[in-house]
Amino acid sequence: MRHKVKGRRLSRDMAHRKALRRNLISDLLAHEQIVTTEAKARMLRPAAEKVITIAKRGLAKGQNNPASEVHARRLAAARIMRFRESEDEDGFIEEVDVVKKLFSEIAPRYAERPGGYTRIVKLGRRPGDNAKIAAIMLVEED
Repeated sequence: MRHKVKGRRLSRDMAHRKALRRNLISDLLAHEQIVTTEAKARMLRPAAEKVITIAKRGLAKGQNNPASEVHARRLAAARIMRFRESEDEDGFIEEVDVVKKLFSEIAPRYAERPGGYTRIVKLGRRPGDNAKIAAIMLVEED
C-alpha cells in the first residue's frame, strides 16, 4: 500500500517525470489547452496552478519592489521550459516565450481569482490502447 506517498510515478524515473512535467506545463501555458491522458492531466494540474500562483504573487509584490517580480520570474523559469513553438492560423511556426506570456497575459487575467485556474474535461478513451483521455485547459475569466 502507498500510505502517505504523494505524486504519480507514471511508469517513469524521476528525471523523466520532471522533464515531462516541465514540458506539459509549458505547453499548457503556451497553448492554453492540451489533450493528454487523464493520469498526466491529474499530475499536471497542481503543478501548473502553483506556477500561475507564483507569477500572480510576483506581479502583485513587484508593484512595490521590482526585485520581487524578478525573483518570481526566475522561480517560474526554473519550473517550466522557456520557449515553445506554436503554429498560427496561416501555418507559420512562431516561437512563444512562455515565461513572458505567463507574466504578461495569464497572471494578470487571474489577479482577482483565488485559485482554480485549470479545468480537466474527460474525453473518453483513446482508440489505440484504450487509455483514458482528458483535456486540461485554463479557465476563462468572466
